[in-house]
Amino acid sequence: MKKIILLIAFSVFVVGCKPKQQVTSTKVDNKSERVIKGDWTISSVTYPGSDYIKVTSFELADSKCFVGSTWKFISNNNKGSMALNSAGCAAYSTDITWYINKEGRFVMKFLDEGLKAKKVTQGYILTVANQTETSFQLLDGINVGGKMVNVVYQFEKK
Repeated sequence: MKKIILLIAFSVFVVGCKPKQQVTSTKVDNKSERVIKGDWTISSVTYPGSDYIKVTSFELADSKCFVGSTWKFISNNNKGSMALNSAGCAAYSTDITWYINKEGRFVMKFLDEGLKAKKVTQGYILTVANQTETSFQLLDGINVGGKMVNVVYQFEKK
């Protein structure tokens, strides 16, 4: 009887414990975050074939609607906001939570009205590139016809 109980307990332990999987690092790059602190505008959105291919950015709107959008990044609490305000596009604004990890990945979640960050389980992971005091780029890899290309969001300091 003891052997059966031990066998059941061991099998529950083996089945119930799967190995940890590598996820996006949550160790933040404070230096990169401090550079991004402040108010920004997206000056351009580019990608190969942009004249022929329509990309819906962040499942919100056509990528061209993000040109002129305003973004606020607060580095001490990793909160912020963004607003779409381009002519001919639907207006939209939301709070965000964000951080940059040690691998240069920008992790962001949209916090639609009334939602707290811990309640939002999905977000976006982009790569930070060409960061200076007055500009930076976020790169979002997308699949176009079986080929990975980057959508480049060019941010300029306000």
